[in-house]
Amino acid sequence: MTGQVRTVDGRVAGRRGQATRQKLLDCLSEMLSSSPYRDVKVIDVARKAGTSPATFYQYFPDVEGAVLEIADQMAAEGAELTSLVAGRSWVGKAGWQTAQDLVDGFLDFWRRNDAILRVVDLGASEGDKRFYKIRMKILNSVNNSLAEAVTQLQAKGRVDKDVNPAAVAGSLVAMLAAVASHQRGFQTWGVKQAELKPNLALLVHLGVTGRKPVK
Repeated sequence: MTGQVRTVDGRVAGRRGQATRQKLLDCLSEMLSSSPYRDVKVIDVARKAGTSPATFYQYFPDVEGAVLEIADQMAAEGAELTSLVAGRSWVGKAGWQTAQDLVDGFLDFWRRNDAILRVVDLGASEGDKRFYKIRMKILNSVNNSLAEAVTQLQAKGRVDKDVNPAAVAGSLVAMLAAVASHQRGFQTWGVKQAELKPNLALLVHLGVTGRKPVK
């Protein structure tokens, strides 16, 4: 961990304290993958981490506070999704590769963070601005880069000037997020992961460029 980590009362945590704090977060993350968010109790997290509720409260005000910390860490990681689009070409075979890489990276990120993303989505849907901001931070990392890509293609005459880059980017990101959160559901429809990815990449490519990909 980098930077200063403080306890709830403002004290700087030492190396051992930082390790304990991170262990509590790791245990909570694991529990969220198998238990509903609101069923997780402080005493259960502390017991799993091999410590006490009093120690938990040294670092977090409650379970929700710890969940928000995990979500913030995830959002920081999600900012790296920008690299899947920013500066990448959408022309020719390179464009098809960009679309595939974006889909692969997006779906992989969602799978790795499925448990905490479900909590973030729940909080955002209930109007909690803290969770909403975290969700938007993740989605904006892709949305802004996609909008810029469409704008650049318009400047080169490759995309109709009547297209609204922000609207296209927002629609594509919303689609990616919805599909990513429903990956298991596609199996019940008889759609395998290997079939889902290229078809989703096709929709992304068509949305950005307005053209069929060159494969």
